[in-house]
Amino acid sequence: MIDSVLISGAGIAGPVLASLLARRGVHVTVVEIADGVRPGGQAVDLRGAGRTVLDRMGLLDRARALSLQQEGIAEVDSTGRHLSEMRVSDFGGEGIVSEIEILRGDLADLLVADSKDHGAEYRFGTRISGLSPAGDQVQVELDDRSVCLVDLVVGADGPHSATRKLVFGPEEQFVRPLGGYMAWFTAPEGESLDGWYAMYNHPGGLVASQRPGREDGTAKASLSFASEPLVFDRHDPDEQRALLRTRFAGAGWRTPELLAAADVADDFYLDALVQVHMAEWSRDRVTLIGDAAYCPSPLTGLGTSLALVGAYILAGEVTSQPDLQVALQRYDELARPYVTTAQELPPGGMRSFAPNSRLAIWLRIATTRLMVSRPLRPLARRMFFSKAEAVTLPEYTVD
Repeated sequence: MIDSVLISGAGIAGPVLASLLARRGVHVTVVEIADGVRPGGQAVDLRGAGRTVLDRMGLLDRARALSLQQEGIAEVDSTGRHLSEMRVSDFGGEGIVSEIEILRGDLADLLVADSKDHGAEYRFGTRISGLSPAGDQVQVELDDRSVCLVDLVVGADGPHSATRKLVFGPEEQFVRPLGGYMAWFTAPEGESLDGWYAMYNHPGGLVASQRPGREDGTAKASLSFASEPLVFDRHDPDEQRALLRTRFAGAGWRTPELLAAADVADDFYLDALVQVHMAEWSRDRVTLIGDAAYCPSPLTGLGTSLALVGAYILAGEVTSQPDLQVALQRYDELARPYVTTAQELPPGGMRSFAPNSRLAIWLRIATTRLMVSRPLRPLARRMFFSKAEAVTLPEYTVD
């Protein structure tokens, strides 16, 4: 049994793991480079096995209370007219827009608060600067010059994981670009969306979208574009905003308003669409969870489910197995099949999400109409909207 764990990252996976470990008497410290829980963010899906994890933690009702009320997703033309619609109810709440959609920041707040209630300690504005073996423990050096000894270090610090780089090697070995970029930010809703997540495609691989926020008059917006890998400063939002203005010039629909909102949004974020693939997630007394280990990309809609399930299995194994290495091996064996399934991209991948031509856009719209038609809906659900349930979760003692 382990007694102490240090987790890097206070997004989704880190706080879930912190809560589950703290409930079982493990001393948990979470370090996070940001000064606090990152606010805002897009809506994330609570579906399938991920929803089951929250239910077992006793948090599902609280998550439901924070969820957004949405009708579904609609593909729109430049005037905002709906060209296709996929309602939340069409696939039993497991479609592109799920039954429970919650802003990422709201979910993180809920999970951090719950883990603190169970005794987890948080150190914001802090990151790992060095790791070294120390007998049956790991010596962790933090950038505030403090040092601690723990039984296990967990990297839950996203696709650009610094923990992964320290232990496993450069990012380029594990991160696979999918051929596009996506920006997220908060924007004024403007003309009412009436509860719909509106998505607009423009030739040239451009995608603009808006979905209702939790506060009246606000929306969560996104601007995405297909592209080969680009060189830009990930920490320079002004450079990224300029890139968007160039790409979306003259794109139509609400893109001028969205570009203006991106210029002033305090939660603006842009990154490449990528997946993370690793042959091993653990080395000695360091392991990875969530996007740091197996980012599936937003194209799959299963990043949150993977974070929840991975944290649940890791916590269950390291607190029930007397041998840590056996526990980490079982974590891999139990979680990897689900990861493999969840990382399968929708047919066409980035080309389908961001079609290049008008013909390809119309084919996409026609495909959506067919998928939601009553004769094909059961088949579409089995083919595209059942992956979130594709794991049998072990029964662990949560409290």
